Amino acid sequence: MKLVAIVGTNAEKSYNRELLHYMQHHFSAQVSMTVAEIDQVPLFKEPSKDAELPAAVQTLADQIDAADGVIIGVPEYDHAVPAALKSVIEWLSYSVHPLNGKPLMIVGTSLGIQGTSRAQDELRLILNSPGVGATVLPGNEFMLSFAPKAFDDQGSLVDQKTISFLESCFVHFTQLVKMQNGTPALAVKWQGNYDVIVLGFGGAGASAARFAADNGARVLVVETAPYGREGGNTRYSAQHVVMGENLKDLTDYYHGLNGAFVTPEKTLQAYLRGMSQIPAYFENYLGIKAVSWKHDVKPGDAVDMKKTMAEYPELKGSETVDFALVHKRDKDAGLWKVLRQEVMDRTDKIDVWLESRAQKLIQEPGTGIIRGVQIKRHDQVINVHAKNGVVLAMGGFENNPELVQTYLHSKRLTPLGTLYNRGDGVKMAQTVGAKMWHMANYESHGVLPGLTFKEADNERGRQLNWPLLKQGSILVTADDGTRYFPEDAPHRHGHIKTHGSWLIPMKNLHPYLIFDQAQYNDFKQELATNGRLPYPQFMDKLISADSLAKLATQMNVPADNLAKTVARFNQFKAAGEDYEFGRHVESMRAFDDGPYYSIAVANDVLNTQGGPERNEKAQILGVNNQPIPHLYGAGELGGIVSNCYQGGGNLAECLIFGKLAGEQAATEKADADDVEADDVNGVNDIVDTENAAKVDLGANQYLGSSNSGLGGKITVRVTYRAQQIENVEVVQHHESEDVGLVAVDQVPKEIVAANSTDVDAISGASASSRAIKEAVQDALKHVK
Repeated sequence: MKLVAIVGTNAEKSYNRELLHYMQHHFSAQVSMTVAEIDQVPLFKEPSKDAELPAAVQTLADQIDAADGVIIGVPEYDHAVPAALKSVIEWLSYSVHPLNGKPLMIVGTSLGIQGTSRAQDELRLILNSPGVGATVLPGNEFMLSFAPKAFDDQGSLVDQKTISFLESCFVHFTQLVKMQNGTPALAVKWQGNYDVIVLGFGGAGASAARFAADNGARVLVVETAPYGREGGNTRYSAQHVVMGENLKDLTDYYHGLNGAFVTPEKTLQAYLRGMSQIPAYFENYLGIKAVSWKHDVKPGDAVDMKKTMAEYPELKGSETVDFALVHKRDKDAGLWKVLRQEVMDRTDKIDVWLESRAQKLIQEPGTGIIRGVQIKRHDQVINVHAKNGVVLAMGGFENNPELVQTYLHSKRLTPLGTLYNRGDGVKMAQTVGAKMWHMANYESHGVLPGLTFKEADNERGRQLNWPLLKQGSILVTADDGTRYFPEDAPHRHGHIKTHGSWLIPMKNLHPYLIFDQAQYNDFKQELATNGRLPYPQFMDKLISADSLAKLATQMNVPADNLAKTVARFNQFKAAGEDYEFGRHVESMRAFDDGPYYSIAVANDVLNTQGGPERNEKAQILGVNNQPIPHLYGAGELGGIVSNCYQGGGNLAECLIFGKLAGEQAATEKADADDVEADDVNGVNDIVDTENAAKVDLGANQYLGSSNSGLGGKITVRVTYRAQQIENVEVVQHHESEDVGLVAVDQVPKEIVAANSTDVDAISGASASSRAIKEAVQDALKHVK
């Protein structure tokens, strides 16, 4: 709904002007309001027949024509309307008539107690006169007395009763506008009705849902992933939530991270204020005393040690950066399990749909209000109404090849996180006119900067710190068989320093790691020593040849280039300096005479940051920079990162903007509509699935469980007889679909073979391995 609010005076100081600007901001989630001045409109003088209207008059007339309704803020001078306003109305009723039939609301302020009652009565008579013909809102007279004391320093009304009365008057006005303009009714058959719909069940969606519920809303959470795969990238993250003690230092640091890019300061400050209050957030809302990495983590704790908390320690303010953990362990989905449980503790208010894919936002014509969501569930298309708000918390677009090619300039990026971030939120937001930001920004990791081992489509890539990949007679080649970055480069979420900027190395269609026989022997020795390699498929995926020329043919790169690349590498080692890329020479070993080996690697993505822009209230903005009514956002979809990324920042964003979005979406809206539809209400797929999981036990069989798995609960059935573990069956788990499944398959066999839970963890699946061993130990406690 588009409104124009006219300041009914040409005075430089006007409390009516202040009131209209307050209304513009206060009702921004419901309408788009323009405040118009009349100080440039000349005193009315009947023009000659062919004279053009004064420019200021024409501009105001055009604004009124384009608006759905008009508000006039009228002061009272000598028991009447100001002469300047009367003159404006005469201009607008002489040769042009933009007010004719236009819905109009009158408000007014005064210095004393009387208000503007006489001026409002006179203005109603004028507006109802022939030639003017406005449709004035009957009754609902909003008159603000003692205006100098009514506003605070920020221009906001201070009295809640006054605000409530203004909101009541405004509801009646918007209803008049809809009726007068014949706003088309939505031809939608609703099957369900909630106060708030949250799209996405990761960290942001879980946070938004619980805070919406805590603010009295009935909530539906819609997630594309199946049971056990929910959690988005929050589940796969390291569980580090960035925080900082000093807001000023955080501000300096994030201004430095943004660099030349500009994030609206109000939005940035909402994020940083929340970041500075993370310990209180953990305690007040998660019931946990946050573990400070800087102050609480000690050598020997099951947490990777950090040389510095800040990812960019050279920037001003970086010394304040710290991380919050839910316990002294990381990379175990600990935070995600806490957030998930907060939702499950509120199943009386929150329904969760899994394997359900939101298809489009249902937007009301004319007003632009988001009224609900169309969802595809079990091959059915269902329309679900949202009374007060929809929250987009659907993650990024890393699994959408079309969007990856459009915005990230790559044919394909191998995902390191969830496989279910498909860019649906980007497309849905674009369809309703959302403004996009940060679309070219993404983070990486992998086994080398920006690279992971090549996997089949729809498979996650690996994230490993494997020293043998970056020291010795080993290098990375681009599509033309040449090197393109220093293999031992320290990287910051995949970014390495390139000519003074931190960038992810260039993307190639078929990059490779190549190495010689000596390096191969090192890999064989690591395998023999440890019994496995960090990447179990490594040896199986190698290609080899007795010459570089033959290897180049298999790699589909120019043989001359590959030979020259290896020769230059050897020359740099002999010279004591890598003149091409600056790799530390002590990490280099000259290539021998073969045979030679290579393994395909691929460009990867940890998460994308782009999507619809949100403001400090988590409202999603339209292309006109005004909030789209009833639409909110949180998390990586439209994330706040515009340039360099600080680790733990997206998790903080999930918590901070998830809370804001949930609270704002749950707020009762003046323009909410009531719908009677509950055919699909009351379904919770997680509750139903867990209730259905019943395990039968035979003789000498015992049930055990652990909540330490990456996906949550793992349950095992152990057959134990005569001091012997005869069998271990994993009967329930939610582990990841790649290396986690290796642990589910292998660890039980190793426990049975060793007749003990004291077996090695599967590399890259330590959380899953530990949970299986804990579950077996739990089962054995029941042996009598």
